[in-house]
Amino acid sequence: MPANNPEWLTDGVGHVWRPYCQMKTAAPALAVDSTNGVEIHLNDGRILIDGIGSWWTAVHGYNHPHIMAAISAQLAKMPHIMFGGLAHEPAYRLAARLAKLLPGDLNHVFFAESGSVSVEIAMKMAVQYWRNSGATGRTKFLSFLGGYHGDTFATMSICDPEEGMHTIFANVMAAQHVVGLPVDAASTVALAAYLAEYAHEIAAIIVEPLVQGAGGMLMHNPDVLRTLRRLADAHGMLLIFDEIFTGFGRTGTLFAMQSAGVEPDIVTLSKALTGGVLPLSCAVASTRVFAAFWSDDPMAALMHGPTYMANPLGCAAANASLDLFEDGTWQARVSAISAQLTIGLAPCRSLPGVVDVRVLGAIGAVEVDKSIDLKRVASACHAAGCFIRPFGRIVYLTPAYSISEPDLARLCAAIVSSLS
Repeated sequence: MPANNPEWLTDGVGHVWRPYCQMKTAAPALAVDSTNGVEIHLNDGRILIDGIGSWWTAVHGYNHPHIMAAISAQLAKMPHIMFGGLAHEPAYRLAARLAKLLPGDLNHVFFAESGSVSVEIAMKMAVQYWRNSGATGRTKFLSFLGGYHGDTFATMSICDPEEGMHTIFANVMAAQHVVGLPVDAASTVALAAYLAEYAHEIAAIIVEPLVQGAGGMLMHNPDVLRTLRRLADAHGMLLIFDEIFTGFGRTGTLFAMQSAGVEPDIVTLSKALTGGVLPLSCAVASTRVFAAFWSDDPMAALMHGPTYMANPLGCAAANASLDLFEDGTWQARVSAISAQLTIGLAPCRSLPGVVDVRVLGAIGAVEVDKSIDLKRVASACHAAGCFIRPFGRIVYLTPAYSISEPDLARLCAAIVSSLS
């Protein structure tokens, strides 16, 4: 390790187990001193333009003064209180606001801390919904190839089994139904036939609407969501939308489901929920689902309760983030980002090794073949003052909506140059 690294990094490097990497061979992590707007300030004095919004969360940019002020005020008043038997204003206000913003009758908010846990809760809701309704055989889920829903055990079971990260756990995960998305007439007919055979054991269909994020930034038409709603209704199944990545404006509408004009029975939210400041997630159920738990029978209750669920600081940050969406100006910014990504990444199409270029809202993805060394691509971008983190065969941008045109142009140029 270089001698000019900060003491905290030198002392801690042998003790921190980092995510998604082989610790023996991984390149050293970049030491961060501070953040500001779309900038990551490194300890060595370099400044990187963040192209991925801290794993798609920092939609308003870092250190937004309105969010920081809300957290500061809440910190002085009450940083945390358990949610069992107690209530606090930030959570109740946030739940009411989310119910008002979400389409249909998605009115019942169950809070958690992480996206994976919110999906686990949604799955638990779906299974118990049927149990409470007297249909005990519906315990499986139908999900899709290319999908990703988290790294916990239940969520791993509904991810694409060939995705790579979770294959070593195949023999210990619950068996689920993972099939191709109904993207055309043939695949729709195939899915309908599949459901005719297996629907009796399926509690719910779960899908990432419009974009399968960590599975490869794979994009599909809103008609797919309409098809899934129709098939779910035809076979009496619940429908879950995992909007952890797509929620809060990333695809151009506040929620991706709005592009299709359909509503799920349960939706999961996280990532940008707090503007990328604090961990918070939720599973929001429709009145139909919630009604199955409304009973005099104690065993019909949802027996779940994360310790830090509805953390007041996280809820205060989320309320402040929602404030920033209220004037609607984010829509014009996302539209402008989409247009600039389309133009800025277009030169990649003619580069050797590039398979595809995809843009939707504030998402730009370049898919490459195995001839491209993505570690070197990332390093070249870092050297050009841009932070990206490719995965699989995907180089992508998911910037803050507040990013300036020059900064976004710099990100696009760095990707084009590094792939060249």
